[in-house]
Amino acid sequence: MKWIKFRIKTVTEAEDIIVSALYDIGLEGAQIEDKLPLTALEKEQMFVDIAPEGPQDDGIAYLSFFVEERDGEAMENGCPVLILNGEETTAEAVLESVKRELEDVRCFMDIGEGTVSVEETEDIDWINNWKQYFHQFTIGDVLIIPSWEEAGPEDKDKMILHIDPGTAFGTGMHDTTQLCIKALRKFITPETELLDVGTGSGILAILSLMFGAKKAVGTDLDPCAVDAVRENMEANGIDPKDFTMMIGNIITEKEIQDKVGYERYDIVVANILAQVLVELTPVIVYQLKKGGIYITSGIIDDKEETVISAVRAAGLEVLEVNHQGEWVSIIARKNHQAGV
Repeated sequence: MKWIKFRIKTVTEAEDIIVSALYDIGLEGAQIEDKLPLTALEKEQMFVDIAPEGPQDDGIAYLSFFVEERDGEAMENGCPVLILNGEETTAEAVLESVKRELEDVRCFMDIGEGTVSVEETEDIDWINNWKQYFHQFTIGDVLIIPSWEEAGPEDKDKMILHIDPGTAFGTGMHDTTQLCIKALRKFITPETELLDVGTGSGILAILSLMFGAKKAVGTDLDPCAVDAVRENMEANGIDPKDFTMMIGNIITEKEIQDKVGYERYDIVVANILAQVLVELTPVIVYQLKKGGIYITSGIIDDKEETVISAVRAAGLEVLEVNHQGEWVSIIARKNHQAGV
């Protein structure tokens, strides 16, 4: 199908108001482009792939809305016929409505230029087009493969993980995830009970179970992780009894800490930002069993010493520091004095 794109140039302070105003005329699902730095919450939720530093904020924002064309031949007075709120309209009519709403907003706040451009998009399968960027790959003896591809004869001896990344969660392609996978392969035993903090797609917990772990628990802040984990468990034949999923902040929420349990886990794995690891580590020692292994990654190389210091301050013994690209994984053990 084809779409007409309405792109508004405005200022960041007006983003939410304009999105709300245009929602009232049927325009939904705004695509927002700006240079605002990540908020503290956004940084906290970046559990897997770490975004680089962005350009300096210039206060400018672009809001794009997409309206479906009825079909390629439907025209009215030379304009494509669009479908908005289930009714037929034209790009010209939508443009006039957008301009009226913008002028109404301009009456009580600065919206910058408030200009609107209109263009027809390519005929793209919006749901599936991103799949061209994700293909099967291997980490050691593990083949990670999406549902739209098949394993070849040369992969018959590999362990196969089926995973579809969706829009927000890890696939195993990132160096930080691969560092964790290699560590899990080394330390998991048939008796392992594992806690995956910031589980996202569930890839680390699911692979741990495939490596032979007995039980896994995953925590995440994003409720969308529940569906992602369930789908990936089903795709890999994981018994729901073996993987428990919890939504909440284990660092700050006593209820989540209690549900997760204390001195229960042989391994805790956390592939998250270094600054979050600093806050997590003195909490998570209470979830680890004595002698338990703490596997961390998501650490850019210039934050290595910061995380090592936090790990040691929590009474943990650093066993390994591993590198891949510009990323670091720190592996530690809980000795008897830690978390007491």
